[in-house]
Amino acid sequence: MNDALELVKKLRTFLPVESVLHETEDVRPYECDGLSAYRQTPMIVALPRTEDEVAEILKVCHALKIPAVARGAGTGLSGGALPHPQGMLLSLAKLKSILGIDAAARTARVQPGVRNLAISEAAAPYGLYYAPDPSSQIACSIGGNVAENSGGVHCLKYGLTVHNILKLRVLTIEGELLEIGSDGLDAPGYDLLALMTGSEGMLGIVTEVTVKLTPRPEKAQVVLAAFEDIRDAGNAVANVIGAGIIPAGMEMMDRITTGAVEEYVHAGYNTEAAAILLCESDGAEEEVAEEIERIDEIMRQSGATEVRISRDEAERVRFWAGRKAAFPAAGRVSPDYYCMDGTIPRKNLASVLAGIEALSAEYGLRCMNVFHAGDGNLHPLILYDASHPGELELTEEFGAKILRMCIEAGGTITGEHGVGIEKINQMCSQFKTGELEMFHAVKAAFDPESLLNPGKAIPTLRRCAEQGAMHVHRGKEKFPQLPRF
Repeated sequence: MNDALELVKKLRTFLPVESVLHETEDVRPYECDGLSAYRQTPMIVALPRTEDEVAEILKVCHALKIPAVARGAGTGLSGGALPHPQGMLLSLAKLKSILGIDAAARTARVQPGVRNLAISEAAAPYGLYYAPDPSSQIACSIGGNVAENSGGVHCLKYGLTVHNILKLRVLTIEGELLEIGSDGLDAPGYDLLALMTGSEGMLGIVTEVTVKLTPRPEKAQVVLAAFEDIRDAGNAVANVIGAGIIPAGMEMMDRITTGAVEEYVHAGYNTEAAAILLCESDGAEEEVAEEIERIDEIMRQSGATEVRISRDEAERVRFWAGRKAAFPAAGRVSPDYYCMDGTIPRKNLASVLAGIEALSAEYGLRCMNVFHAGDGNLHPLILYDASHPGELELTEEFGAKILRMCIEAGGTITGEHGVGIEKINQMCSQFKTGELEMFHAVKAAFDPESLLNPGKAIPTLRRCAEQGAMHVHRGKEKFPQLPRF
């Protein structure tokens, strides 16, 4: 309590009273991000309005050795913004200005609290938009997108956040300002821009982002294909990519998902199909017409029982609205859901889907499968009821097995949601001891006292040993590195 009072006193020397929250009823709304199964009340919440205020806050945290956890819009799904009980929650929600748009250079300078969709809305008069479009784009902030390296339904063709930013302004835990990247396509030295993107607020606090803007395509059209067997849908994805086509987006949903979505959004989906695929082409009129014809043919050859092509822009938007509403739709059919995030090689889609189906039967828990099929990024939503004793733990075990299945298939435990606290145990399975040591060394180079978002993303070697997932080479003493962390 003394730490809290001292911190409040110091912060209020340069922040207004309303920007420093410490009463329980004031900090309670910040107890979790989108992964609401995990909750922790922060000691203090600070709401700076400027970059200079963020710097001063970090200097105070560093001087008092107070952990600091950055938070954007709170839409993250891995517990990355879960507060520290003896730390400060640093909300960047008030840094929400679009600082400038350079239509000629196709760039925009924005503060971290700017919503993803707001960038495209501001760029629309110039015929431009910001391509990465997470399902939460109406609410999620660009700073959070950078922290998690978010993607979206169009990331197959246009890339993740890391492919669509040029420069960052970042503050270290000491309050020192760094400019990473450049206004050009390349910058001298190590690629710290890629390192910072996806670092989950553990290396520095982003205060400004220069994003790339993309010209609006002349035309966009969607093929909606229905399949009686989910494996056929998985194989259709591989067949489209194998034909040399890179769609603007390619998404898959299974029957339980389309049923929930159709009742919620009325997107016009076939709710009897085992799975549906949405495959979009964009570009010039002639290019889209030719590509749509080829996609239509491939879908039918792959076993599609129904193929529909969006007739106009309104129908195209409606098809995508259903996919982007999958997560809220899950909340209508189950008291709780646990959203997983793993990535696998496209060629293994069918077998992994079959594995998830088997796990669903084994655990007696329904699972909605919805994912970025084109790049193999799975988002199984395990449906459960937290009011039933032990069901959350059962759900977590089910999810952990899905992630191990992703690793065994040659994939990874995350595609865009980050590791946070949700997948930290699975990091022990994904990486060897030497790799984890290197991650800790990178963290120490930026934040030697581990004050920025501590306990997230990178497991200690002790944790991996306790999980039985330590990688020990033959001939070495068992767990010789444990005392290091």
